[in-house]
Amino acid sequence: MSAAHRPAVPTRALAPGYVVPRLIKGGWQLAGGHGTVDRTEAIADMMAFAESGITAFDCADIYTGVEELIGEFLCSWRERYGAAAPTMRVHTKCVPDRDALPTLTRAELERLIDRSLTRLGVDTLDLVQFHWWNFDIEGWLEAAGHLAELKRSGKIRQLGVTNFDTSRLRMLLDAGIPIVSHQVQCSLLDRRALGAMATLCAERGVGLLTYGALAGGFFHERWLGAREPIEPLENRSLVKYKLIIDEFGGWVAFQALLRALKDIGERHGVSIATVATRWVLEQPAVAAAIVGARYADRIGETLAVF
Repeated sequence: MSAAHRPAVPTRALAPGYVVPRLIKGGWQLAGGHGTVDRTEAIADMMAFAESGITAFDCADIYTGVEELIGEFLCSWRERYGAAAPTMRVHTKCVPDRDALPTLTRAELERLIDRSLTRLGVDTLDLVQFHWWNFDIEGWLEAAGHLAELKRSGKIRQLGVTNFDTSRLRMLLDAGIPIVSHQVQCSLLDRRALGAMATLCAERGVGLLTYGALAGGFFHERWLGAREPIEPLENRSLVKYKLIIDEFGGWVAFQALLRALKDIGERHGVSIATVATRWVLEQPAVAAAIVGARYADRIGETLAVF
């Protein structure tokens, strides 16, 4: 699909003055466990995504090398467009080490934030999504409060969370932590976030940023009619989402779902992946879907959701 014929990418406001495209480029597949990454090609593909209107990227401080890679892209973006450069949003995550949770301090959290600032080469982090490995360990509410202080100091523009449960997200909001987004898994296979969580988020003005719409690549024509895969699978994404398929009802049920998506796609001239992604975007609580495309060779198919 040529640039002239690409549909415009709709946007959604997460907070006053903070707008994101409804598709966000994910960074997990550029981290370890997904094969060798060609840095030059990856940066060129980031440029292609941004120029297509997907002007927000998602990453995390624990995705090996990804913040630095996006930082290199941001330099290239500014060099190419200068002062006229369209606004890029980079959403990262603050993920303290599991072992550090019981004794985590404000100073240690600030060190993590400063590290992300350095890696990305920016003065302020657009959106920091807070993750806490184990809620049986106390301190997560206090840690979120420290991040709110860092927001007030100017190091963070917006605060979000990732993979919280409904009751604890409500506790954060009731404590006055200014949460604008919640990153969760959501797909035709996994609709858990669309119940009580979606209701809470709608009531409190929190946008869902969802991942997993394509189940790591399982929502694709190549899996329709294919034998059930057995380990070892090709990458970490397939390992993870095969478990989701098992929980959904198994391979036979998944094949029936793929066939239904194929039939819908044929009526509209689009792929299984496009239908699966559009379904997620149609959910009222979903502000944006994170697409895990590693390279830019399928931007046209991605944008066909609009």
